[in-house]
Amino acid sequence: MRTDERTLAYGGGWLDRAAALRADPAWIAARLSDPESVLLPLWRDRCLVDGNGPVRLTGDRASLVRSAAEETVFLGLDEDVAVFAADLSTLTERAAVDLAAATRAVDVRALVGRLDPAGAAVQAYARGLLLWHRQQRYCGTCGAPAVAGGGGHVRTCGNGECGRLLFPRIEPAVIVLVEAPGRSERCLLARHAGAAEGAYSTLAGFVEVGESLEDAVRRELAEEAGVTVTDVTYQGSQAWPFPAGLMVGFRATAMSEEVRVDGVELLEARWFTRADLRERIAAGRPLGRVDSIDHRLLGDWLAAG
Repeated sequence: MRTDERTLAYGGGWLDRAAALRADPAWIAARLSDPESVLLPLWRDRCLVDGNGPVRLTGDRASLVRSAAEETVFLGLDEDVAVFAADLSTLTERAAVDLAAATRAVDVRALVGRLDPAGAAVQAYARGLLLWHRQQRYCGTCGAPAVAGGGGHVRTCGNGECGRLLFPRIEPAVIVLVEAPGRSERCLLARHAGAAEGAYSTLAGFVEVGESLEDAVRRELAEEAGVTVTDVTYQGSQAWPFPAGLMVGFRATAMSEEVRVDGVELLEARWFTRADLRERIAAGRPLGRVDSIDHRLLGDWLAAG
């Protein structure tokens, strides 16, 4: 990583994913039987935690949890130590918590601030991979059951005539800070459907088939806010495995200040000065989610002024 790069939440994970090794079933089996290997238990997409944070199991406790798990996947190597994740979703929450010697089950997003970015990245990685397994039990081509392999990084259709390989999918989305034209030094924020009154954030949307990231920026802004933009510039990206997103951040400049929200995705949108944003911060309204790239997009824009 370059020293000038800033790590966002759910990025910067330290694990070596060992792609060349995880395809070897014998190697995976040996790592699973190693009492030094670490197991991260999850229950229905939630981390199992104790007073110190997410539990990390080894030895007999890890073996006990694996025997009850619906799926166990290899995450990577922490130096020479293998790290796995186990899905206890078939158990009740109380049974999963007790089995893992934890105290409760918590969404990883609630742990941001308590975990460093890399620690949150590993937990989110485990969450996303285990969720994919629960949702990809069958081949989408022929409907036959799909069997996990590659340490949990691939599933193979069990129908010999099909044999399709199924890999975890990433759903890219763009998120954009739009500046007003000219020297007005304002940015466009919107209130999304379902958001509380007065809750504004940057605009975002999923990338569709057959378009580039920049195409997606222009389309989303035109569709949802009636804004035509130019100077679409990449700012950074963020893993967002909730369930399988990749957020790609941009800055763009509007061709005019006219805004026409669609009334479906966006309920209202308005231009904010830096002074407006500072007033909102002073009133206790944060600049977006603290674990999201939109917090950084807004923070960078605010700092530039």
